[in-house]
Parts: sequence; C-alpha cells; structure tokens
Amino acid sequence: MSSDFEGYEQDFSVLSAEITNRIGKVPKLLGDEKRQMVSNVEKQLEEARELLEQMELEVREIPPQSRAMYSSRMRSYKQEMEKLEADFKRSRIAYSDEVRNDLLGDDGNSSEIQRAHLLDNTERLERSSRRLEAGYQIAVETEQIGQDILENLSHDREKIQRARERLRETDANLGKSSRILTGMIRRVIQNRILVVILGIIVFLAVVMIVYFTLRPH
Repeated sequence: MSSDFEGYEQDFSVLSAEITNRIGKVPKLLGDEKRQMVSNVEKQLEEARELLEQMELEVREIPPQSRAMYSSRMRSYKQEMEKLEADFKRSRIAYSDEVRNDLLGDDGNSSEIQRAHLLDNTERLERSSRRLEAGYQIAVETEQIGQDILENLSHDREKIQRARERLRETDANLGKSSRILTGMIRRVIQNRILVVILGIIVFLAVVMIVYFTLRPH
C-alpha cells in the first residue's frame, strides 16, 4: 500500500515542478500563447488535486502505527498545493488585468489599491475554501466513524442473539434432564417400596411357617 503512495508522490512532485515552471512563464507570454498556458496550468492543477485525493485515500488504508509519517507528508503536499494555487491566482489576476487593458485601451497603470483589494479578497476566498474542505473532511471522517460504530453494534447484536439461542437450548436441555432425573428418582422410590413390601411378605411367611411348624398337634 505504501508503494502506491510513493508512486503518487513521485507523480505529484513531477507535476508540481511543471506547474511551477508554467506559472512563471504566464506573465511573460502574450495573447493566445498566454491563454493556452493558463488553460494548461488549470488542467495540471486539477490533476494535482486528484493525485492528492488518491494519496489521502492511500493514507487511510495504511496501518495506524505507520500512518503518522504519511499524514505529515500529506500535510506538506497540501501546503505545496495551496502555494501553487495562490501563485497561479496571482499570475491569473495579472493576466486578467492585461486582457482588460488590451480591451479597454488602458495605459497599464492600474490602481495598486484595487489590486491589493483584489488579492485580499482572493486570499479570503482561499481561506474560506480551506475551511470548507476541512469541514468536509471532518464530515467524511465522522460518517466513517458512524459506519464503524453501526457495524460494531450489528456484530454485538448478532452475538447477543446467538447467546440467547444458546441459553434457550441450555434451558431446554436442563428441563429434559430434570424430567429424566425425576423419573429415575420415582422409579428408585417405587423399587424400594416394592422391596419393603416383599420383605414384609417374606417375613410374615416365615413367621407363619415357624408358627405352624411349632404349634402342638
């Protein structure tokens, strides 16, 4: 499982290097070349996001004792991704300013205050996006925990049901054993009564025999 993660790491490193290189070229290009470069960077950023998602899924499958190291590496990759997106947005804002100036015939001396406000709003959007992603991640983890709890409860219920069935079988077996023992005790008592009666009869017979034998004629 960790070999898959390392493969994704290599792909992400190569892709991030290409993105960084292309972001640096955006301000130096003009017209269609610049638009094509922006489009290529957007596609590569989407690929990088997908790689991060795959890496995060791999981290979840790694045993807990080894997960901490990979989680730390994931955090650094996410920070690198955030930096790439921020650099690209700044480059794209500059690109948008140039397109606007070309269309409106602006002299290129746009207001620095407006640019600062625009960058500030962009950073706010980035922070909001990160908070939403963190909230979504917490929701996913909470859902997973809930599913694990439900599965454990289902297993426990099955165990309890099996234990109840075994108790019922044990009670039934005890009932049968009790009836068998009661019947055996009753037969033993009956046999003893018969033995006593036979003993009394034998005793009386002996007494009568002795009496008739010793009686004078």
